[in-house]
Amino acid sequence: MAMKKRISLELRNRSPAEVVELVVDNSRSADGEVEGLTDDFTGLEFLSMVNVGLSSLAKLPPLPKLRKLELSDNNLSGSLETLSEKCPNLTYLNLSGNKIKELSNVEALQNLKSLQSLDLFNCEITSLEDYRESVFELLPQVTYLDGFDQEYNEAPDSEADDEDEDGEDGAGPTGDYDEEDEEEEDDEGSEGGEVGPGFQEDDEDEDDYAEEEEEEEAAGIQGQKRKRDVDDEGEEDDDEEDD
Repeated sequence: MAMKKRISLELRNRSPAEVVELVVDNSRSADGEVEGLTDDFTGLEFLSMVNVGLSSLAKLPPLPKLRKLELSDNNLSGSLETLSEKCPNLTYLNLSGNKIKELSNVEALQNLKSLQSLDLFNCEITSLEDYRESVFELLPQVTYLDGFDQEYNEAPDSEADDEDEDGEDGAGPTGDYDEEDEEEEDDEGSEGGEVGPGFQEDDEDEDDYAEEEEEEEAAGIQGQKRKRDVDDEGEEDDDEEDD
């Protein structure tokens, strides 16, 4: 599918200014240029154009809010200076699988002052001697290159960060406490766990009632015993009279 048609489909009855994320991976650019993307996409923050046949970014429109740009598996070797002009607020750029061979190809990224993460996997530049040290020196604003910082600490996963933030909003240090747990605790409490003052009063009433029943039973037993004793005395008197 042509990139221009794909973009029109992705709009889904929205205006370009309403689009925050746009993915046109595996569509096709007829002449190796960006097609169908205009400067009306003023709110765009994430753009993915993976494997679309790009060889130039010259026709990329101004995207002032764009922060993440996926351009992996294309045919880009230069024209990266366009990014600093059109997307000055980029923080993440993926150029993996392109035809970037020399340090001079990425030198144009120096003007991307907010760039924190750069991926150049499967580009010929990665085979250069002291590749990582050279890129970090050339682009001091970059913290993570190919997913790792200069000390080879892995870049944090944005999805995991989101989960951690959600956990902080939850109850307890684990963040796993939810309404189901609360319901289970309520059920356990009603079945025989800790009870409130109201339930304690009911328990006291039940204890008093049980004591009264025990006293009544004891009185009944004593009455029956006295009756048996009287009956036994009557039988003995009858036996003496017979004698």
